[in-house]
Amino acid sequence: MYSVVIPVYNSELSLRELFDGIREVFTGLSAEFEVIFVDDGSRDNSWQVLQQLKKEHPETIVAITLAKNFGQHNATLCGFSFAKGQFIISIDDDLQIPPAEIRKLIICQEENEADVVYGYFGPGKQHSVIRNAGSRLTKKTSVVMTGGPGEGSSFRLIRSDLVKKILNHHQNFIYLDEVILWYTDSIAFEKVEHRKRKYRQSGYTLAKLVKLAGNILLYYSTIPLKFLVYGGFILSFIFSCIGIYFIIKKLFFNVPLGYTSLIVAILFSTGIILFSLGVIGEYLSRIYQVQNKKPPYSIRKVL
Repeated sequence: MYSVVIPVYNSELSLRELFDGIREVFTGLSAEFEVIFVDDGSRDNSWQVLQQLKKEHPETIVAITLAKNFGQHNATLCGFSFAKGQFIISIDDDLQIPPAEIRKLIICQEENEADVVYGYFGPGKQHSVIRNAGSRLTKKTSVVMTGGPGEGSSFRLIRSDLVKKILNHHQNFIYLDEVILWYTDSIAFEKVEHRKRKYRQSGYTLAKLVKLAGNILLYYSTIPLKFLVYGGFILSFIFSCIGIYFIIKKLFFNVPLGYTSLIVAILFSTGIILFSLGVIGEYLSRIYQVQNKKPPYSIRKVL
């Protein structure tokens, strides 16, 4: 059995077409399936459309609405908790990836017996220049932190036993691709088609993608702290050399130093200290949020 998890945000126009495409795929494969829609605080009529789909296909569809918008990865995690299939497939709600491409993930998994199969798009990805730049920034951040392949996407097939491990995570900020890499390196990739957006604009702006990259950096790595350690050591060494240089000039050449060198040294060192405190403060705020054990999502209703 396959479980298809779909985070939904303002997609009333595409939901029925998406479900029909998924049903066609699994009917052709003669495989059992279920579709789990998670409405992530949509502001249009997405929930009303899901309620109607649930009435029409009560045995196949699970419809969930969250109390507010928690983000794509959190909504996907919520859908994982309801999945009953041996394999779980996540796909976006915007039809940029045709549902027919699900067959490619299934075939690739059968051939490689991988824990995870990602669909990747290559240079033909149909996003705006700004969106592509933001996506590359997010992926590069992930690659730098974990050494991962950097080809991940929200279109993936995962074994159910791996999903159970992912569900044990208790963070209010979840980035699924990083969590997956913690548990397995049995990952395969399959090139899939990526179409232009048909009904609406993406909810991911460049600012949101930059914020996402920053959260990944702070929640899933210690790189900023390492930067402070090594950067502080290097700057301390440089300032020590500069200090010795001025002391020698004063002692042996009686050169007046004036206030300029003193003011520059104070301002620069103060800036470094404030920057360091800011980075440490960001980590402390994340630790506080984790210790509060805030749930990654809150469910309003399940159909």
